[in-house]
Amino acid sequence: MLTESEIYNLIQEDLSSSRKRAASIGHKYYDGQHDILNYKLYYYNADGQLVEDTTRSNIKICHPFFTELVDQCVQYMLSGKESFVKSDIAELQEELDLYFGDDFKDEFADTLTDVCAGGFGHMYAYKSVNDRIAFQYADAMGVVEVRAKDTDDHTEYVIYWYVDRIDKGTKKIKRIQVWDKQQVYYFVQVDEGKIIKDKEEPLNPRPHIVYEKDNEEGKFGDSFGFIPFFRLDANRKLTSHLNPVKALIDDYDLMACGLSNNIQDVSESLYVVKGFQGDDLEEMIQNIKTKKHIGVEPDGDVDIKTIDIPYQARQSKMDVDEKNIYRFGMGFNSAQLGDGNITNIVIKSRYALLDLKCNKLETKVRSFLKKLVKVALQEINDINETDYQINDVYFEFDREVMTNASDNALIEKTEVEIQQIRLTTILNAAARLDNDTVLQAICELFELDFEDVKASVEQNPVADLNSASEALANATVVEPEKPPDAEGGDAE
Repeated sequence: MLTESEIYNLIQEDLSSSRKRAASIGHKYYDGQHDILNYKLYYYNADGQLVEDTTRSNIKICHPFFTELVDQCVQYMLSGKESFVKSDIAELQEELDLYFGDDFKDEFADTLTDVCAGGFGHMYAYKSVNDRIAFQYADAMGVVEVRAKDTDDHTEYVIYWYVDRIDKGTKKIKRIQVWDKQQVYYFVQVDEGKIIKDKEEPLNPRPHIVYEKDNEEGKFGDSFGFIPFFRLDANRKLTSHLNPVKALIDDYDLMACGLSNNIQDVSESLYVVKGFQGDDLEEMIQNIKTKKHIGVEPDGDVDIKTIDIPYQARQSKMDVDEKNIYRFGMGFNSAQLGDGNITNIVIKSRYALLDLKCNKLETKVRSFLKKLVKVALQEINDINETDYQINDVYFEFDREVMTNASDNALIEKTEVEIQQIRLTTILNAAARLDNDTVLQAICELFELDFEDVKASVEQNPVADLNSASEALANATVVEPEKPPDAEGGDAE
């Protein structure tokens, strides 16, 4: 078992690792905390020293493009209304829905957010009150994987820590859990003080699973036999989706804030006064602000100077940055303008990059979900005495894309017309075919069960198909009779 000092050192080493530092930057940008917040202005004074300029405007505005890109990817991946864990076995599907329903999708969405923002995310398994395994989101920044050797793939311990609360506005109460294959050890830390055992936990250490005996006092425990933490990686290098677009977002922030600073610094006009009547400059400035007039000598003059802000170059650069952010961030730009001809083909083309990014992430998600399904299948087989295998389960992500309603109506109308033409062709050929062949062709057209329809026809024969087809072929269009006029005669 790890000692308190070892736990403290492992947490500190993990926080200072390159992987966690890069992930923390991604999470900060997702929360809208960009590098522009640390931007300062400097100038060289008369002594040639570089000093901070505190008189000029230094507006700091973060433009959360990355937040939108991450949320787009997560919500587009999970946009299907049905569960994405499926099976063709009806009984197994009912069992899987208990594990991977709406509650799981909610927790999995948080994990995917960590994956896109930081490069990796975690979930852990636990026994719910229904005596079934459930999966919950774990904050990736608080998960520390401990191995016997750095080159070893086997994880001996998992340390999971999180800030439980903040007492008296300043003291952070940090809860720390150390998981092994059999049990969990609980610790607590106040701010950056010493780590001690958590005395508030009645069982410490505690088995993975705790049962209470019915009608008996006491409890007994069980374990999963493995450390129930699962990691989902964004890619092989565990890098955030921020990497390709961070410089572009920083440049956009700089251009936009620079434009705001220019407007703020030259928001007032400059007054050029010649031949001022008076000795007090402050009096002249006060007169301009309050009375809106000043006195000058007979040959004096007042000239108001305004400065044109050079915004065109900044605006053009911001437009290029915005376009490249969505391009290299592989997202959907909802502000993108078109020529007014927004067809389904145009809409799908705008989703092409987002589709590509989600397809790449989906391969990692499938591998991750298999690990969770194996755990769930083991419990399902134990409860129901079945022998379901991982091959009985598959994953299907039905992503929803906005469509043009007019295009959809036209497509539906065309499909109905094609179906009507096929039905007419079958009926026209019915005179030369037997009833079973014609009936089977109609069932295939409307996706009906041939045996059920045939049995129904034999029990309730309505009409001969050959006679019906001949009547359809020989049918003529009859003009409707004209209604009589008000006086009882024919209408003209």
